Amino acid sequence: MTEVPFIAIEGPIGVGKTSLAKKLSAQLQFHLLKEIVEENPFLGKFYDDIAEWSFQTEMFFLCNRFKQLEDIDKKYLQQQKPVIADYHIFKNMIFASRTLSKDKLDKYRRIYAILTEDMPLPNMIIYLHASLDTLLKRIARRGRDIEQNIQPSYLMQLAADYETYMDAFEKMHPEIPVIRIDGDKCDFVQHQEDLERIYQQVVSHLNKPATIFKA
Repeated sequence: MTEVPFIAIEGPIGVGKTSLAKKLSAQLQFHLLKEIVEENPFLGKFYDDIAEWSFQTEMFFLCNRFKQLEDIDKKYLQQQKPVIADYHIFKNMIFASRTLSKDKLDKYRRIYAILTEDMPLPNMIIYLHASLDTLLKRIARRGRDIEQNIQPSYLMQLAADYETYMDAFEKMHPEIPVIRIDGDKCDFVQHQEDLERIYQQVVSHLNKPATIFKA
C-alpha cells in the first residue's frame, strides 16, 4: 500500500463515482484518474447479450485499467503526487464473477492475478451504495445511450455483489479505511451540504486540516 494519498471511489453503475471524484479532486488538488467506459467497443453488445460478450468486455476493461494504474503508479504515486480515482482494478473481479462462465472465469482469474500482482492498493476507499430505484434514476438522468439496455435484475445483482465484496475487503484489509456513503440519503450532486460532509470525512482520514469547501 502506497504512503502518498491514493483514494479510490467505488460502487455499482450509476451511483455517482465519477461525479464525486471530480469534485473531491478539484478541492483536494489531487490528480483525477477516470476509468475508461464508453471506449469499450464490446459494452453495448454486452448489455444486449451478457453471456455472449462478457469475456471480451471484461478483458478490455482489465487491460485498460491495468495500463492506467501502471501509468499512475509511475507518474504520480512513485513521485509522491496524490491521486483520486473513480474506480480501482479490484472491481474487475466483482463484474467478472457475476458475468463469466466457470471455465472463462478460471482463465480470467489467472490473468488478473498476474497483471495485478504489483499494482498499488488504495489507502482509502469511498464506497457509494444505493437502492435499485436510485441507481436507475441516476442512470436515466445522465442519459448514456450505451446504458439504456441495462437490465434492472443485473443492476440489483451487481449492487448485492458489491456489498458482499466490500464486507470481505474490510475484513481482509483492516488497515485501509472505507468510508461508506448511502446514496439514498446523500445526494452530493444536488446538495452542497452532503458534499461537504463527505469532504470532511475524507480530510479527517487524511489527517490534514480541512479547508473551506469551494463550490
